[in-house]
Amino acid sequence: MTATYTFDVFSSLDGFGAAGGDWTGYWGKQGPQLLDHRLALYGEEQRMVFGARTYRLFAQMLASSSEGDDVRDPWVTRMRSLPATVVSTTLEGPLDWPEASVVSGDAVDVVARLKEESAVPLRSHGSLAMNRALMAAGLVDRVQVTLYPVITGRTGLDPVFGGAADFDLELIESRTLDGHIQELTYRPTLHV
Repeated sequence: MTATYTFDVFSSLDGFGAAGGDWTGYWGKQGPQLLDHRLALYGEEQRMVFGARTYRLFAQMLASSSEGDDVRDPWVTRMRSLPATVVSTTLEGPLDWPEASVVSGDAVDVVARLKEESAVPLRSHGSLAMNRALMAAGLVDRVQVTLYPVITGRTGLDPVFGGAADFDLELIESRTLDGHIQELTYRPTLHV
């Protein structure tokens, strides 16, 4: 049986995964429904998959944060407790992340093998370049976009789908959280 792989990403309406300027985490739009839902998503048994850059960003943010910061929301703490695979040709273990291992190699090969071997679903939060490559290789079963009601045209960072191939998307689930945040889950198919 092949494990399901979910690419989980936050995005502004104009397609950026983050923003500079005076924007805060979640673009300042988080509420209790979002945070409870995120904790429930990560409450299920699963294996996290990160690229090296995203792993480094998470590790740095967590190391420099203090109790009560957005970075330490309960869902993030839960995510950090899940088993994780970091795909990297530059990192070496051990990592400052419980139950995380580094696997060197091409992400497409590593994730194809993980999908075949894993007894639990796979999830990746962020890791934009890696997940664009995995989508192009047909390895992403679900794209889960949490869409925040902001446009970050001047300060937007990290275009979520910048440089991606073309895809048709089948909407398989949607929900509104806190009255203004949309979570959209799609099944992607390479557009040919």
